[in-house]
Amino acid sequence: MSLQHPWTEGELTELAHLKSVNEQLPEDSPRALLSVRLSILTDDTTSPVRQELDLWRKANDDRVRVVGVARDLNVSATKVPPWKRKELGGWLNDRSPEFDVLMFWKLDRFVRRILDLQVIINWCQEYGKNLKSLHDPIDLSSAMGRTIASLIAGMAEIEAANTGIRVASLWQHAKKQDAWIIGRPSYGYTTEKDKSGKIRLVIAPLGHRVLRWAYGAALRGVSASKMAKILNRAGIPGANGGKWTSTTLLIQLRNPAIKGLRVEVAGRSGRSRSKEVLDTKGNPIKVAQPILTRNEFDELQSALDRASRTNENPWTPGATKFLGVIVCRDCKGNYTVRTSTSRGVRYKYLRCRACGGKGTNPEELYAALVEAVLEELGHHPVEYREYARGAEKRDQLRQLETSIKYYMEGLAPGGRFDRGGFAKETAEETLQSLLNQMDDIDPESTKDRWVLTYGGRTYQQLWEDGGMEAMSRDLIRAGITFEVGYNDSNEVEADLLIPEDVRERLAIREDAFKTSP
Repeated sequence: MSLQHPWTEGELTELAHLKSVNEQLPEDSPRALLSVRLSILTDDTTSPVRQELDLWRKANDDRVRVVGVARDLNVSATKVPPWKRKELGGWLNDRSPEFDVLMFWKLDRFVRRILDLQVIINWCQEYGKNLKSLHDPIDLSSAMGRTIASLIAGMAEIEAANTGIRVASLWQHAKKQDAWIIGRPSYGYTTEKDKSGKIRLVIAPLGHRVLRWAYGAALRGVSASKMAKILNRAGIPGANGGKWTSTTLLIQLRNPAIKGLRVEVAGRSGRSRSKEVLDTKGNPIKVAQPILTRNEFDELQSALDRASRTNENPWTPGATKFLGVIVCRDCKGNYTVRTSTSRGVRYKYLRCRACGGKGTNPEELYAALVEAVLEELGHHPVEYREYARGAEKRDQLRQLETSIKYYMEGLAPGGRFDRGGFAKETAEETLQSLLNQMDDIDPESTKDRWVLTYGGRTYQQLWEDGGMEAMSRDLIRAGITFEVGYNDSNEVEADLLIPEDVRERLAIREDAFKTSP
């Protein structure tokens, strides 16, 4: 129960009665998950207590067994879709075989964005679930409910398509104009109206000073990391209002927009994140006065290239590989890469970020981890988690039970087959065949459930293709750690800790809501 909105003694008594009635329903009754949501707990809102009690009453009226209640309080339906809420999201993503119908008090207590509703409707149709609202005509089990749901989903699809077309069209038009029509100005610029009323880009004084200073510092060989520290000590806010980092600073210094040109996002890295937009004649489009001239910008890029110690690979030389996997045996803190200089020679070592201690050669520790993982898990098959519905087997089982009952009654004294001869012999053979078919049906196959299917490769083959980065992602997902410590002789010791349910954890899960906006 929510401590923010406590239940009265009378409400708890009523809840206990409703639960008692619900428990008397047959085991094969449809199973319901109740969803209770509220963004702000105030006296003038529909309290979660009222929602839950109403849902229990509705469940008893509809003769569905309640298997759980997902309570998500102080959660905005506009900002957080159902599958990302703490409690409801857990049911939708991992416990969907446990319920047949999702019940909520009112549509706006469930979703506020029509596209979210479309995603949920598609998910219900894919996984064989039903939606029921107490105060809205939404019920996927009825013809009218399906029609309404289809209309809503269709409207959402049209809305999404039209919005996408309008935005794409506006951007295609805007990026060819020298006036500023749409989008957020790059760092160092702001917008204002000119005498004709058009919105133009103008230089922002603070951003101008920061970029010009960084330009000079880069030419003097100052690293982006040191520049970021200087800016933070000076109290100068970053491009997004937060603190500067070497990455956020490099994004601005690599951006051709500081030449006063129109740009568009072209990648994710600082080096190639933005590129110039060209007009119909292939020339850059000038939208503002430059902070750096073309020659200055080229000089800056050369200086940054010389100072850069990164490369285009996912793992940079200075990055910590298996971050979150290699941990300290004593404090469970992460081991991270450190750099030191001795007698003019730079070298790297791994050490616990929290408690320090002796450093360890990174490559040797990485190699030991990879070897241990491949030995323990490399031969395991790559498996995929899939949703298996038991409806077909349940129907088959019910048909067998009906047929068996028919023949057993017919073979009983006085029954239609109790005459001896060919008819009785045939009926007995048929009955035995039906009983054998029933024995062959695995009870688990009649349930909705998650199953693991073989993907045709082993994890060693998967990691050989994806490299250490893919292995690291899988180890983190599975909760596998490599605990590092030191023995009495100050020698490195490491243990690979694998959870008992590693098979289920490692299984690759399809994102059922990947089409969500």
